[in-house]
Amino acid sequence: MPTFEVARSMILSSVSPLGAERVELLTALGRVVAEDVTAPWDLPFFDNSAMDGFAVRAADCRPGGSLRVTGYIPAGGTVTPAIEPGCAVRIMTGAPIPPGCDAVVPVEEAEERGDAILLMGKVERPQHIRFHGEDVRIGDTVVSAGTIIHPPEISMLASFGKATVPVYRRARVAVLSTGDELIELGEQPVSGKIINSNALSLAAAIREIGAEPIILGIARDSMESHREKMSEGLKADVLITSAGVSAGDRDLVRDCLAELGISQLFWKIDIKPGRPTAFGMKDGKPVFSLPGNPVSTMVTFEEFVRPALLKMMGHRRVIKPYVQATLRSEVRKKPGRVHFVRVRIDVENGMNWATSAGDQNTGILGTMLRANGIAMLPKDKSVFSPGEVVAVHLLRSDVGMLDE
Repeated sequence: MPTFEVARSMILSSVSPLGAERVELLTALGRVVAEDVTAPWDLPFFDNSAMDGFAVRAADCRPGGSLRVTGYIPAGGTVTPAIEPGCAVRIMTGAPIPPGCDAVVPVEEAEERGDAILLMGKVERPQHIRFHGEDVRIGDTVVSAGTIIHPPEISMLASFGKATVPVYRRARVAVLSTGDELIELGEQPVSGKIINSNALSLAAAIREIGAEPIILGIARDSMESHREKMSEGLKADVLITSAGVSAGDRDLVRDCLAELGISQLFWKIDIKPGRPTAFGMKDGKPVFSLPGNPVSTMVTFEEFVRPALLKMMGHRRVIKPYVQATLRSEVRKKPGRVHFVRVRIDVENGMNWATSAGDQNTGILGTMLRANGIAMLPKDKSVFSPGEVVAVHLLRSDVGMLDE
């Protein structure tokens, strides 16, 4: 039975990025670039004005002096002939700078008098000019492989006419729940039956990170049902099952996976909650078998499945950062296993404070609503005192946290 760190390392070393595909630029938002994208031309493509004003020769300018206005260049206009000494050209932001001009006087720094302007201040070259190639040179890498595409990357790629972009493929993740006790959403619950919430919480978590969930439904407590559903799930890039991984007479997942040729890397992990978590591989495809308790399902997805899916989709930073938080009250646990404690983090007086989200029994689903972090309590300690600092994995980003 591996430790938490060893189990996650085994998982991450077993998976690799999926293949690449080209998608339309806007569709690439949130995806990971699969190869370097280089500039096909310089940016800016030509010298242009950074202000609405007047293009001038700085040598002709002195405070209180005047210049004759001999032309007008709008944004999108073409370059005019070189201006004569003592002259200026009205110019708009983004318009090309005429030959010979080496400065732009903003409109608010000049007083118009008929066909001339009176300069109100000092003019220095090359003020308010954006020069050809000063941002990017042809051949420069503008977006590197491994970069997550956000709006600034969209803007840069669009500036170079990149209508499509190579990105890593989205992982297609099959989700299978197991057990005769389960009923589907919309069915009326009765005594002894439980709504299959795991499939939806897993699908939501999968979709949240940009992967594609495929809900397979429920495998009933027979080898035939398990075999049929799991065989279908193995057509995806990843298979996740929930429940059926313990040692009960109806826990059939392990036997079925073995029958289907999944190579088992481990069957339990030295953690709480989530000890009966299994991981295997089949023809390069990862297979995760998570506990059936909804809290355990969500916690083990967060700590083990999520990093693997992110790596498969080309992400380089696959593990959420830890923050340091101070406990408000004492926390006790049994020694021997890493404990994941659901906590609420609040920032007060420049400190992160961690408060238990409630009863840590894995049947208390409400704690996952109240928690915004998981405190990682090391296995070799049993009592954590108020004021003690612990490491916390953030679950959500809706509350500001301090990095240190």
